[in-house]
Amino acid sequence: MKYSKNILLYIAILFFLNACDNNTSDNEQSTSIVPKEQPLYILDADILIVGAGISGLSAALEAARGGAKVIVIDMFSVFGGVGVMSHGGICLIDSPVQQSLGIKDSPKLAYRDFMGWGEDGDREWISYYTNNSIDEIYNWLIDMGVVFEDIWKLPGDSVPRFHNVQGRGLGLIPPIYRECLKNTNIRFIWNSEVKDLILKDSHVIGLKTEQLRTEKKRYYYAPIVILATGGFQNNLDMVRENWSKELPFPSQLLLGSGINSMGSGHKIAQKVGANLSNMDRQWNYVTGLPSPHNPKGNRGVQAKNTSAIWVNAQGKRFVSEYGSAKYNFPALMNQAPSTYWAIFDEDSKYDFFVSGSQWSDFTQIQAMILDNPDLVKTSSTIEKLATLTTLPTKALTTTIKDYNKMVDKKVDDDFNRFNLNLPYQPRKIIQPPFYATQFFPMTRKSMGGVVIDISSQVLDQDQQPIPGLYAVGELTGLAGINGKAAIEGTFLGTCIITGRVAARSALAKLSIKPKQIAESSMMTKVSTTVPIKTKKSNCKDCHDLTLLSKKPQDGYWHFQKSHQVVQERQYQCTLCHAEIDTHHKGEHKINSLAQSENCNICHGVH
Repeated sequence: MKYSKNILLYIAILFFLNACDNNTSDNEQSTSIVPKEQPLYILDADILIVGAGISGLSAALEAARGGAKVIVIDMFSVFGGVGVMSHGGICLIDSPVQQSLGIKDSPKLAYRDFMGWGEDGDREWISYYTNNSIDEIYNWLIDMGVVFEDIWKLPGDSVPRFHNVQGRGLGLIPPIYRECLKNTNIRFIWNSEVKDLILKDSHVIGLKTEQLRTEKKRYYYAPIVILATGGFQNNLDMVRENWSKELPFPSQLLLGSGINSMGSGHKIAQKVGANLSNMDRQWNYVTGLPSPHNPKGNRGVQAKNTSAIWVNAQGKRFVSEYGSAKYNFPALMNQAPSTYWAIFDEDSKYDFFVSGSQWSDFTQIQAMILDNPDLVKTSSTIEKLATLTTLPTKALTTTIKDYNKMVDKKVDDDFNRFNLNLPYQPRKIIQPPFYATQFFPMTRKSMGGVVIDISSQVLDQDQQPIPGLYAVGELTGLAGINGKAAIEGTFLGTCIITGRVAARSALAKLSIKPKQIAESSMMTKVSTTVPIKTKKSNCKDCHDLTLLSKKPQDGYWHFQKSHQVVQERQYQCTLCHAEIDTHHKGEHKINSLAQSENCNICHGVH
């Protein structure tokens, strides 16, 4: 591997530091936590990035395009993190899409909205986001082929700013990943968990990892480490430990973040002195529906029917159904128990919405949710529906009658829900059959985390930068731009911005000059070599999927889940692995670029 002059100097410094280590007497105290089993420091890259979610990919692409050699390490076997399965919407300010619709927006107006809604967001990062969302996010994504469809006005915004992406999360993140694969400066290491940062005289100089499939230890060295490990909302212990003292803990809490959102980055950053702040600012939702794939489990999906009313255990409405988690989450936490039923009718069942890539087609919602008796109760009368849900009959019927009267007069006397400027207009609940779906609070996103400065460099307890260490995305609590309450669409947007900022800051530190990047061999998808006859022509002759996907193994979560789906739906192997031709000797291997096109097979509409 060729290195620039500054990298060669860095290698020399590391060898010098190693020699000093060897000469340290027993009475001298060394600040080094360089692993003793690694006597020499061999640079693996200019920049190490931990996490292949949207923030890590954004940082990797920016750094590689700037000329840096980059290694991205992820504990999963696939890219994308939690964002790839998200709704994929992004908050943008004064975009061409807004302008084409006659929507007047400006960074000044957005700054005022952010500060007012969140109350105490980070002024520097808010200013940067509102002034640069078009160049840093919109134009950057458009150049990769991302398509924006329409815009929503959501709580906290003065004008519509939530830009929906065609294909949701699958239309947003795979294009970034594919650009990374095409860049020869980027190398991916999968199924490897980062256990610790390697520190040398207060400088972060590398990572200690463990390969989950083989348990092999490996050390990677570079002048810069960027942590992009995501939040902690799938770690119930951390959620409970950092729960807001202003709210009671719910009787049942679903997990709605990515399965790897376990707070790993928080822990390893703390070990080297990183400061954490606002960890109790958890942006959790009241719209948690038990996962249709396992209704009895503790995982959930974000869902709602925009025409439904919400009733508590007493059969009464308790909050405006159209609103933000800023208000409806505390309202639900103060119910006993902290759950509710969404009531709607046949005419409004089509208003049922589920966030995530696979739920864009209503037929999926009908088949997996509305027709699932474990999730939805259905009846020809409200009285029978009350019996099925164990709600008090008189209270429920009275609540619905009163609500229908308010719809007629277009005034919500109880919670001021009705607003003719909102996209969802109220409907009366009168057309049988009637539906009831039970919802629970659900973890989602972290708005507190590792403290960074405006260059994305990690700060210690004294607010001083930790040399060589950067953090991006949800690990940082989205740079604090949301304060106490989030404007939706800022999560994915901030991940992109902080990732790109961190990469540029690292490039400046390394003094690397941009250079021509060769196109990766990943671009070749289909073999054109002459077929060779082999004895093995059926994948199942060599690969027993039933056996491979049956017993849970570390490092094989996605492999097992995806191949269980393959067996359930009786897919042919070539549906996902068309690039592998068993008749071409020496070319029987997975092509990552080709594989990036296959996510929609399981997660999209089918």
